[in-house]
Amino acid sequence: MTPAFRPVVLVPVYDHEGAIGAMVDAILVHPLPCLLVDDGSSPACEAVLREIAAAHPDRIRLVRLTQNQGKGGAIMAGFAEAARLGYTHALQIDADGQHDADCIPQFLALAEADPAAMICGHPVYDASVPRHRLYARYLTHVWVWINTLSFAVRDSMCGLRVYPLPAVTALMRDVRLGRRMEFDTEVLVHLVWRGVRIVNVPTRVTYPSDGVSHFKAFHDNVLISRMHTRLFFGMVWRLPRLLWRKVRPA
Repeated sequence: MTPAFRPVVLVPVYDHEGAIGAMVDAILVHPLPCLLVDDGSSPACEAVLREIAAAHPDRIRLVRLTQNQGKGGAIMAGFAEAARLGYTHALQIDADGQHDADCIPQFLALAEADPAAMICGHPVYDASVPRHRLYARYLTHVWVWINTLSFAVRDSMCGLRVYPLPAVTALMRDVRLGRRMEFDTEVLVHLVWRGVRIVNVPTRVTYPSDGVSHFKAFHDNVLISRMHTRLFFGMVWRLPRLLWRKVRPA
């Protein structure tokens, strides 16, 4: 890796004490630092995270949020800490074991080759995926394509991606982003609006190794619906600029 490219693996954790140990073991196979963000977890999960961090003091940094902020809030807290520590990129991977940590070198190689780009996982599912999740994701994909006037983002909800920290921390200063499950989609739409290039990477996804999902069907779907409404009107306001981007000479 070049000296100007300093990545960190960022893992938001909320009550995944049954899966986080295996996830961290898979991450530590790769010679990278890891930032765990404890999103106000239960005492049982907090204890597991403290034990993991104590066992790997040179590789793991633990950030503890005293109250649950939601996935987006935890990720943004991780961005702020990563930037403070001088990292240039944050590879986010979910704590529940859905994603294959063996993909980490591939994702980081793409980020190093194109440091200003956003590297996004595009899920390749096995038979464990619930069918209703697939249908719900497709609806979100359609809204993302409408709100960006493009097919740049293949999947806006995958929990394996590499963020260029200068771009995303600037966005956080300028825009109030959703702090819960809507964050993954909203941040990508805003980055596309700002001209950040999206690189989509197929990646294998299985459904949680610990059987724990924090998606609240009614509450989170309401938040996601509100987000799509906000983004639609944001797209309308930006429509001339987005259309000009499509027709201007290369």
